[in-house]
Amino acid sequence: MSMRLIMNKYALLLTVAMLATMSALQAQAPEKAAQAATPASSNLPESASSVQQDVAYGTVAGHPLMLDIYTPTETTSGLRPAVVLIHGGGWTSFDKSTMHSMGMFLARSGFVAFSVDYRLFHGTENLWPAQLDDVQRAVRWIRANAAKYQVDPDHIGAFGHSAGAQLAALLGMEDTRDNSDAPLAKYSSKVQAVVDVSGPTDFTVHHDSDGDAFLTAFLGGDYAGHAKVWQDASPVFHVAKNVSPFLIVHGTQDPNVPLAQAQELADKLKQAGVAVKLVTVDDGHTFRTPETRRQLALESLTFFMQYLRPGSPK
Repeated sequence: MSMRLIMNKYALLLTVAMLATMSALQAQAPEKAAQAATPASSNLPESASSVQQDVAYGTVAGHPLMLDIYTPTETTSGLRPAVVLIHGGGWTSFDKSTMHSMGMFLARSGFVAFSVDYRLFHGTENLWPAQLDDVQRAVRWIRANAAKYQVDPDHIGAFGHSAGAQLAALLGMEDTRDNSDAPLAKYSSKVQAVVDVSGPTDFTVHHDSDGDAFLTAFLGGDYAGHAKVWQDASPVFHVAKNVSPFLIVHGTQDPNVPLAQAQELADKLKQAGVAVKLVTVDDGHTFRTPETRRQLALESLTFFMQYLRPGSPK
């Protein structure tokens, strides 16, 4: 089979799968759709963490952007590492509430977790890169308010699932795209560690397929006329030696985002000399079994402990 035919087949598979994912997710409860972000269990009591909901981190066109803050209840005199949690849903659905369990889990483990909303794409509203601008603003807002929440501004990570993983990956690769917000201009939006769960990493494989209508609309044009935008939205095109460490977790049975996407990103990060660990689990796009969700939670915690605790690299 020729390379062109392989690419055509792969591109069509990924596009159709992503569209099917959005339809399937919208038919499920958010908690079910976010299983990949939900720890199966924790040995720590619920009372070890608390949540402050619906805190505004910005306003766009008169509409507030909200986040939830999960904090350990145990007092400390020092600063804590933080993790930004970014939900999935094909950039079109769900909200920060789907990250509740992961937020509580991280808070019980000594982190301050921020589950963020971002503008969702619908019709001709909120085209890319609105979503990236929002999550970058959230990170800068956290740094601006670090003292208030006892956050170490030099040790902030990002955890994302599916569409949220694409956003999380870019937070670990590039600094602020739109720095026009004067009060936040002096704060970086780049995080120090990234957990990418079931994330798409390369949109450019779609450009030979007939099924890329969603990405054409979302990215503001087809690949032929807007190749730079498609590349800018693809984490694999942002790999460089100064990229933050990555943990990539992907299901071997994922029908929506092929494992090859995770492998491509991992390979390029390794080639660039970036610290990366690829973990494959015997599950699908949204991890369904308690075993794989527990593994995800523990792998993520170990990774964040390594790179975000005091004394770890900035």
